[in-house]
Amino acid sequence: MNIEIDKLNLRELTSLLAAAEKRKKLLSKRRSAVLVRRQAIALAARHGYTIEELFGDQPAAQPVRRTRGARRKPNKVAPKYRDPDNERNTWSGRGRVPRWLAKKIRFGQHATDFLIPGIAKPTARTTNSIGKRTLVKQS
Repeated sequence: MNIEIDKLNLRELTSLLAAAEKRKKLLSKRRSAVLVRRQAIALAARHGYTIEELFGDQPAAQPVRRTRGARRKPNKVAPKYRDPDNERNTWSGRGRVPRWLAKKIRFGQHATDFLIPGIAKPTARTTNSIGKRTLVKQS
């Protein structure tokens, strides 16, 4: 890590010195790794284990962290509609209506004309009653 001290202003130098002093205190308080390793081996032996039994050759496994907003990939859905002119044009009934089907609907055909026989039922359309008046007959 190379820090160009000549380019730092007074505030940055002061914060750098404070961070260095803090790190120096931490390092001076820590025991040596050799000493800690010996104590760990002795503790494991006291309880009837070896370090290899406890830790093995691999480091301890890190917990799997899922990121926020990670989504599952949606499952593929079998097609419901097929273009008789081009067999490769299919649609599952989900999402936007494909261009080939929208074009044919615009020219007077209906989406149910393109249902794959024996496999598909028409995609249900939800009816929204908000804003519509209903007449209730009272007896």
